[in-house]
Order: sequence, then C-alpha cells, then structure tokens
Amino acid sequence: MSSRRIFIKKSVLASAGTWLVPQFLGGHSNAFNNKAHDNKLVVIQLSGGNDGLNTVIPYQNDIYYNSRPQIGIPKKEVLQLTDNGGLHPVMKHFEALFKVGDICIVNNVGYPNAERSHFRSMDIWHTASNANEYWQTGWLGRWLDSNCNSSNKSGSLLELDDSLSLTVKGEHIKGLACSNIEKLQKMTAFPFYKQIANQSLQGSPELQYMYKTMLETYQSAEYLQTQISKSLSKGSYPMNKFGQSLKTIGNLISSGIDTTVFYTSLSGFDTHANQQMRQSKLLETLDAGVGALISDLKSQNRWQNTTILIFSEFGRRVKENGSKGTDHGAANQAFICSGKLKKAGFYNALPSLLELEDGDIAQEIDFRQIYANILQDWLFCDHSEILQKSFTPTIIL
Repeated sequence: MSSRRIFIKKSVLASAGTWLVPQFLGGHSNAFNNKAHDNKLVVIQLSGGNDGLNTVIPYQNDIYYNSRPQIGIPKKEVLQLTDNGGLHPVMKHFEALFKVGDICIVNNVGYPNAERSHFRSMDIWHTASNANEYWQTGWLGRWLDSNCNSSNKSGSLLELDDSLSLTVKGEHIKGLACSNIEKLQKMTAFPFYKQIANQSLQGSPELQYMYKTMLETYQSAEYLQTQISKSLSKGSYPMNKFGQSLKTIGNLISSGIDTTVFYTSLSGFDTHANQQMRQSKLLETLDAGVGALISDLKSQNRWQNTTILIFSEFGRRVKENGSKGTDHGAANQAFICSGKLKKAGFYNALPSLLELEDGDIAQEIDFRQIYANILQDWLFCDHSEILQKSFTPTIIL
C-alpha cells in the first residue's frame, strides 16, 4: 500500500471528530441493517490507573491505614458492604447496586508480569495480549472480525470519543467513533458533503476509499440521529462530558438500535499528588453517570439485557507517596454491572496486604478470564478464537 493511501486512511474525517472504517457498515445500505442480538455491552475505561484500594476499601485492615496515614478513607465514612469491605463514600449508586445484586466486584484483577506504563498496560488490556507481546488488533475489534455472534454475523460497535481506541480495531472491521452524534449529522447534512459522498466509486484506490468512507459516514450519521429521535428515554443525566456520553448510550439502547457494544472512558485517575479530592470528584462523576444510565435502562425495561464492564489499566501502590498520592501499581478491581448476573457481590476475597508483590497487590484473576466470560456467555462467541488462547472464564454472567 502506498504511503499516500496510508495517509488518507489515517486522516480522512479525523478532524471532524469521527473515525469510520468502511468495513464497519458492510456496504452502502443501512449502516446497521443487520439485527443484532438483544444483549448490549457497555465498556467504561477509567484512564490513568484508578486507585482500587481507595475505591473498594478494606476498612477493617490495619495495614491499609498504616500504609496510608494521610489518604486512607476513615472507617466511619466508608459505605460498608460486608464485614470487611466497603466503597468510597461518594459511590452511593454503586452501594445500591450491591444491595440489590446488580453488581459484581472482581478483586485482584490483572495479568502476569504487570507493566507500570500507562500506554503499555492499556495496550495489553485493549489487545488482550501477554505482557511480552505486541498486537495490532483489539479484543473487541477481533470480535467484529470473527462474525461469531449467533444472531448478527456482522456485529457493530460505537465508541463515544473523537478517535478509535485500539480495543475496537480489528484486522478487517473496526468500530465507529463519534463524540457528538448531532454534530456529526449536521456536518454531513451540508449539500457539498452529500454531493461528494455520492460520487461514483471511480478513480484511484485512494479516491475510492475516501468516497466510500464519506458515504458510509453520511449513512451512519443519518441512522444514528434517526435512532436518537426514536428514543423514549426520559432519564436525567449529569451535564458533564462523561454523563452526556452515557446519556447518548442510554438513548440509543432504549431506541432499539442494533449496535451491540458501546465504549466510553473517564480520564484523570493518575493521582500521584493530592489524591483525595481528585479521586473523590472522579468517582462521584463515575457513580452519578452509571447510576443515571442504569436507572434509565431499568425504566425502559432494557436493564435485563445490558452488561456494563468498568476497568482501569492498573491499580496503585499500597503505600502512599510523599505527595499525598499513590504511584503506579499492578492488580486492581473490575466492576461488572448487569440485570442478569449469575454471581453478585464480591467475586473473590479482598486483596491480601500481607502478601504483596514488590509493594503491589498480587494478581489472582487474569482480566482475560473476564473477557472470556463476556465473549462466551454474553456475546455468544468462542472466546479462545477472539483471545487467541483459552482461559477459564469467570462465572459472573
């Protein structure tokens, strides 16, 4: 492939806050014309390495308080879930989910030979590779490639962002990234855009690629805006960027859209200094947004068919640093929320703070065991095909 063609493929429409690869649509007809399975998956990425020990708190553990004399969450403030574990005090919606059995908290999640680099560790989570492997496709991208969904042979995926993350990029099929559906629809409604998008696919491969991409973007924008207008959602969401992304997801799910997977993120969790206030605000944003989405889906009778996975690329060190913060660590917890859990509450024990690995929480659950569970029991795939290795799935879904 020529360097010019590669440039066009990597740059077309990027400045508009969208990124669409032609195979996403599978042709010039309706972008989402294949009926997807009823199950929906929402993935929320907490970028920066959320401090798991101040999120799910071992409030009866003296080692926790001795290791964090300045930033430890006082026992009296913890939202106590069990006799020894509780939540950060701002996470009241998560507490309510725990009480009704709509959340599973998986402790000590990670992978062997943990990386402390944000970029490398996130790549590992995105691709589901081993720490010593470098893959160019993501686990959800390979799900799109596989055509293994039992009800939809060309499953679809929407990322609420300005550009596609590695996790949704397959070898042949990639998801659609769009941070603002209304803005995208207005942009593609210009007569000039329609005229260019409907050019016959003649000329060089580069021009054919561009015309095809523009046409498919136009069709996608039109369809997404139509689906948003069909939504019966009356949910009240926070007005911040994260809350509005979840509002878009809630509106689309309640509209009956065929899209199966939705991906979004919340950033800012790299709390090396002054962690208490920063993390508190972020967890409050997460809690309010997820609470609003789930309340909305329940009111639309969509919760039984929706699963939410929440993860961060790594946890933080057990001991606080000298700047009232924490440094990059290893294992962490992951959250799985759903109206159809087989296992709710804590999936495994809270971290042992006596048996650390180089000052970090030891990994007990490989994150790919969670992926295997989602792929096998929620998206109805052969997980070993997608993950390129067989794992023992968690028994959560």
